[in-house]
Amino acid sequence: AVVSTQSTGKALGFDAKKAEVLKLMKEYDRDGSGNMLWEDFFDIMKGKMLERNPEEEIRKAFTLFDDEGTGKITLRNLRRVARELGENMTEEELRAMIDEFDTSGTGEIDLNRFMSIMSGDL
Repeated sequence: AVVSTQSTGKALGFDAKKAEVLKLMKEYDRDGSGNMLWEDFFDIMKGKMLERNPEEEIRKAFTLFDDEGTGKITLRNLRRVARELGENMTEEELRAMIDEFDTSGTGEIDLNRFMSIMSGDL
């Protein structure tokens, strides 16, 4: 999956300057398409989040996904966030993202697991 330059992290509360976004795109846009890989975007955002009060910022990000307040990120939540960010991700790509980090086999990511993922404590 790829992330476009329009998906700069604003949805996660980051107001990146245009120059910063262009610098990141120059560094991570491997094929000149104006996009970066989802994994690169994830790594950038994880680093930015850790520059702040990590626990508080990770909790805020979690609530953006968990709009129903269930304490879990579901496939439906992930699909909604991808759509809000303008990402055209397939059901298989979204499912793979959940499956990669779902160690309990529930098809969901809870806050503790999300905190571990985002802080790099896997």
